[in-house]
Amino acid sequence: MDYVKPGEVLSSMIEAGRAKAELSIMQLIIRGSLGGAILACATTLAFTAAAQTKIPMAGALLFPVGFVMIILLGLELVTGSFALIPLAVLEKQTTIRRMLGNYFWVIIGHLIGCTVYAVLYGLTITKMGTDLSNPLVQTLITASEGKTTAYRSMGAEGMGLAFIKAMLCNWMVTLGAVMAMTSKSTSGKILAMWLPILTFFGQGFEHTVVNFFVIPAGMMLGANVTLADWWIWNGIPVLLGNFAGGLLFTGILFYLSQKGSRSGAPAAVSQGHGEAVLTGATVLEKSL
Repeated sequence: MDYVKPGEVLSSMIEAGRAKAELSIMQLIIRGSLGGAILACATTLAFTAAAQTKIPMAGALLFPVGFVMIILLGLELVTGSFALIPLAVLEKQTTIRRMLGNYFWVIIGHLIGCTVYAVLYGLTITKMGTDLSNPLVQTLITASEGKTTAYRSMGAEGMGLAFIKAMLCNWMVTLGAVMAMTSKSTSGKILAMWLPILTFFGQGFEHTVVNFFVIPAGMMLGANVTLADWWIWNGIPVLLGNFAGGLLFTGILFYLSQKGSRSGAPAAVSQGHGEAVLTGATVLEKSL
């Protein structure tokens, strides 16, 4: 059967978290850079679709293509690791130090990849800086300010709002990573991943890696946003909210719901948001 039972999925999540924590610094930076750049490219695709159709949900329908490419290519997104590696720590298959090391170096990679794509995309839509008439220029500026100074104008409530939207976002994003483990076929994985990713993007929740592209891209194009605005009113609260949402809603609660039915070894390992889709723990070990 193509379907993988929840107990087997939990075993896959724990094994994936363990393997991700053992990757080298160079692997984490490279995979994080590529993951960030691909997600940024998917974001501009979504913005383009929304601008052309005048239907924002059209962008949400297309955005998951980036997530799918990242999962199937075995790249890294730190938001998925927020649900997977803590389970490996809980099962004593890795350490908190390795978990934090993974998060740090993948975030560095994301910042590199998103920044490079922001520069290249900015040069593209402005015709090498000579023409600011492309509507996507204003889209990025508006989005950048909406994710920073709009929260600043609300004060403490704005910071709380960013945190809550980030929790809800990464509940869905980590579900996308886990849903990829519920199928053994490529088509099944793609469809399963698509559903929660569309859900988060269509509702305008806050995703750390998407913002690593949107906010600096808007700043480069003239948004009235400072580095302090970025990190105080979005970067830090969204990162913390993403961590809390992924850890609690997907990691811990799914773990508690399925612990009793967990199988001894995963039938299929998908290190969603991080590693390639692999069949069996033995293959995973050999690939590393």
